[in-house]
Amino acid sequence: MNFLNKMERKYGRYAISNLSIYIIITYAAGYLITALAPNMISYLVLEPSLIFRGQVWRLVSWLLIPPGRLDLFTIITLFFYYSIGSTLERTWGAFRYNVYIFLGIIMSVVGAFILYFINGGGSTMLLYTGSLFSTYYISMSIFLAFAATYPDMQVLFMMIIPLKVKWLGIAYVVLMFWDMITAGWGVRVMIICSLMNFIIFFFLTRNMSRYSPKEIHRRQAYKKAVHQSQVNVTKHKCAICGRTEKDGDHLEFRFCSKCNGNYEYCQDHLFTHTHVK
Repeated sequence: MNFLNKMERKYGRYAISNLSIYIIITYAAGYLITALAPNMISYLVLEPSLIFRGQVWRLVSWLLIPPGRLDLFTIITLFFYYSIGSTLERTWGAFRYNVYIFLGIIMSVVGAFILYFINGGGSTMLLYTGSLFSTYYISMSIFLAFAATYPDMQVLFMMIIPLKVKWLGIAYVVLMFWDMITAGWGVRVMIICSLMNFIIFFFLTRNMSRYSPKEIHRRQAYKKAVHQSQVNVTKHKCAICGRTEKDGDHLEFRFCSKCNGNYEYCQDHLFTHTHVK
């Protein structure tokens, strides 16, 4: 995290603000391509074998492939992901949210090449390798990050059942492990690499707790208390009656040059007090 802090100080100004809206825009573009030119999707998938043949655009074009078919439930889900993504960006800051998303993208690409070489590479029968990778698990990594950051926030599951986000996160993790157990190595590599950003941020670091809602509230309360204490500090106080400048704008204070020490008095006691020797 010290490295990430240094990177943020140096490159934080280049972070993309409102990254979640750009993610939704790529999904919208993917749905539009699917509707108007469905055959074009085959030219977008992340296929390492074809990338080695010069089709380098596939390194990024796969991001246009939406996580599922377009229906009402998908639209609601996309609005939900935009909401939780924007919340994470406000909580973590734009730079860390950018790192989280782009790390998931990069690790997905790395995973596709790992799977390609595990399967022998070069073989034309293995062109499905990259098509296993999509933005679905990157979207789910956003949800897992939200569930880990706001575990006690309540949402309406299926728009009806109130549930805390942490239970939905746990349920998803259980299903993910079940897929890893029952599926082949292709799916295992896909899941692990696509969620590597979550693993790094929440298991291999220790400072992400500072971005939890409780920690943010604690820091805000501390700043407010410090500010309040500074507001209550007075500059003048009479050594006899204890009055300060807050007791009235008419009060004037002076130090006595005949007293042994820094003793300050209001105008009512400046000339009537007993000098301290």
